Amino acid sequence: MTTKTEKQKMLAGGPYLAADPELVRGRTRARRLTRQYNLTTMDETKQRLSILTELLGTVGANVWIEPPFYCDYGSNIYIADKSYLNFGCVILDCNTVHIGKNVNFGPSVHVYAACHPTDARLRLAGPELTAPVAIGDNVWVGGGAIICPGVTIGKNTTIGAGSIVVKDVPANVVAAGNPCRVIRQLD
Repeated sequence: MTTKTEKQKMLAGGPYLAADPELVRGRTRARRLTRQYNLTTMDETKQRLSILTELLGTVGANVWIEPPFYCDYGSNIYIADKSYLNFGCVILDCNTVHIGKNVNFGPSVHVYAACHPTDARLRLAGPELTAPVAIGDNVWVGGGAIICPGVTIGKNTTIGAGSIVVKDVPANVVAAGNPCRVIRQLD
């Protein structure tokens, strides 16, 4: 019987221990790279791309991320072509976060693939949990929105500013609120 590493458990969505040395090294790497990225200027586009290429799992063509940008690991973030993340984006990528083509984030959008047990006894014992997040092509996420673990947002959808997205949102809709809900279908 093969024992899974804490990283394998994390990416599988099972209980895992974040204090595991391999995971600590991964977060330390991400802190170093995001610090370097956040210190670059607008004119240092080649340096920014180099840092993002090292930090993220995938960076498509013409991706732009406004500093400051923060993430847990970076290596679990996959961003497709022509996507834009505005100032203050936070992505807790303890599981995979897929961002499609032509996706736009307003300022201070947070994406969480990390969560904790709701039972206090389990939470105090230490293990954490994760669930992947997927954002389809051509999605607009308004400023201050929070996308919670396990959520999928369908293509061509608009998420209103300040929304808390706790459930999947279908394609081709406008959705907003806390909790986020579909307001109208798009043609």
